[in-house]
Amino acid sequence: MAFSSRLLNEGESVVFSTRTHAKALLLPGVVLLVCLGLAAWVANLTDGVVVQGGWVVAALLILALAVWPFLNWLASTYTVTTRRLITRHGVFTRTGHDIPLNRISDVSYERDVIDRMLGCGTLVVSDASEVGRVELPDVPRVEQLQLKISELLYNQHNARSDDGT
Repeated sequence: MAFSSRLLNEGESVVFSTRTHAKALLLPGVVLLVCLGLAAWVANLTDGVVVQGGWVVAALLILALAVWPFLNWLASTYTVTTRRLITRHGVFTRTGHDIPLNRISDVSYERDVIDRMLGCGTLVVSDASEVGRVELPDVPRVEQLQLKISELLYNQHNARSDDGT
């Protein structure tokens, strides 16, 4: 995942960047296969206007239930830099959330059985804002990301202690 260097401050570098886990594409993939299969089945049974209508309905369902979720997945990223945690979402309307590392008070993760089998989980970041808790669902290698953020926080804390602040 490439995070645009023009969005980084001077002296800031990307530590970790990822999209949500590919498990988010499982249901859209199944929808794609089912719609294509049903449309082909209807085309074999009938002819003329019904066939064209079947393909139009299949195309609309595929666009809404398979292509759109894929585009959302493609456009959503989680990035950790040496100074902040950055989330970006949205295809047409982009939304972003930046949390400076010095505002983060706790980083944890949650994983159910399926998440453990697939190697992902929900990263939970607690910060010093009124929101207090930000959940990032379906993060691949969530344990590694939690460790990297904890290490950055530890290094940042030690740097402040060395400065006397």
